[in-house]
Amino acid sequence: MSEVKVPELAESITEGTIVKWLKAEGDSVSRGEVLAELETDKVNIEISAEEDGKLEKILREPGDTVEVGEVIAMIAQGAGGDTAPSKEETAAPKEQAEPPKEENAPLEKATIPSNEEQDEVEPARSPDKEGAEIHSSRAASPAARRLARERGIDIDSVRSQDPLGRIRVDDVKASGEAQPEVRQEKTAAPAPAGAQKQAERNPQVGAGAKLTGTDKPIERVPMSRRRQTIAERLVYAQQTAAMLTTFNEVDMTAILDVRKRRQEKFVEQHNVKLGFMSFFTKAVIGALKAFPLLNAEIQGTDILIKKYYDIGIAVSTEGGLVVPVVRDADRLSFADLEKNIADLAKKARDNKLSLSDLQGGTFSITNGGIFGSMLSTPILNPPQVGILGMHKIQLRPVAIDTERTENRPMMYIALSYDHRIVDGKEAVSFLARVKELLEDPEALLLEG
Repeated sequence: MSEVKVPELAESITEGTIVKWLKAEGDSVSRGEVLAELETDKVNIEISAEEDGKLEKILREPGDTVEVGEVIAMIAQGAGGDTAPSKEETAAPKEQAEPPKEENAPLEKATIPSNEEQDEVEPARSPDKEGAEIHSSRAASPAARRLARERGIDIDSVRSQDPLGRIRVDDVKASGEAQPEVRQEKTAAPAPAGAQKQAERNPQVGAGAKLTGTDKPIERVPMSRRRQTIAERLVYAQQTAAMLTTFNEVDMTAILDVRKRRQEKFVEQHNVKLGFMSFFTKAVIGALKAFPLLNAEIQGTDILIKKYYDIGIAVSTEGGLVVPVVRDADRLSFADLEKNIADLAKKARDNKLSLSDLQGGTFSITNGGIFGSMLSTPILNPPQVGILGMHKIQLRPVAIDTERTENRPMMYIALSYDHRIVDGKEAVSFLARVKELLEDPEALLLEG
């Protein structure tokens, strides 16, 4: 029997959350075959089998937080995992094993149950007077225990429909319907007037719902690990940086003209479309060379001015916004930039980014225009001190001179910066330089 452990992830990552198991107990597995997917603060990691055999036992379920080096499953060695059963296994089937009935069972920490009901049954737990959890004599699935806690139902009071007395989710739901009274958590504030009547009118307003002073339906959804990390970093950025935003607008006529004239030949030569991001990346690099404090970071009382240009490109995924990095972007051609950006975006949406793809950016670009945003104030990506926001291209009347007005494809651009080391004059000048380079695409070949 061999152990499946959480592998070393990275120096800054010590734990993760099991997203799902790709193999079930009893399945045959081959060396290198993916067993489970683990979500960390930054990327998803695949955990693979290190030898052939059979997945004998899964020790941690989806939703559980696990640490590096922790054992999460057992593999029976050998082709097909054929092993002789232990004495305990031959004594009685696992499914009929009776849970312990000791009155003074040892206290143990509560674990995060699976989001889906599991076949395996664990000893039920009920809270004692101190709020700790002790083993009960009843047997319940993890999902049933979780639902009972959320609805304030004593698991020992639930009537089971199972011949062996096991408690399932349906049993807990039935118990809640029979007893519509909503129990408040010990830490909750006193229920508002009329709360009991609301509970009687609407005893079940959705899984995980609790009374909030209204009889309207609500749903309680836990944050993913990545969403928690995003939230923490955004708050950290706002609390630690003197963040300001300045705005300008760009006439996109010249860039649209270049793309129209060059697109077909560009695709034939490079097998990738000429998009907007390569132009903006080149323009940002040209402006960073002119105003290097936007390509720096603060360490204590020192300013680290970086002489290289690793540009982060924000990508929206189902799990949230991530910012993979294009390395040495100043050395890349338009085609190479487009290919790099496209590859990183695909990896992000397929959850295939590595930690190295996300680390070490010097400046970031985010494009809210693809979702229709007209104007926004992007938030810094620490420890960077600058981020450029792109927005929707829209036809607007523009004064050409004192006598002429034309409809031009215009885009608002925004620069958020850390005022601790970047002054307003420098920030405004940086954005004006970006505008100049974008409105004269030929200059990008010389200065970008």
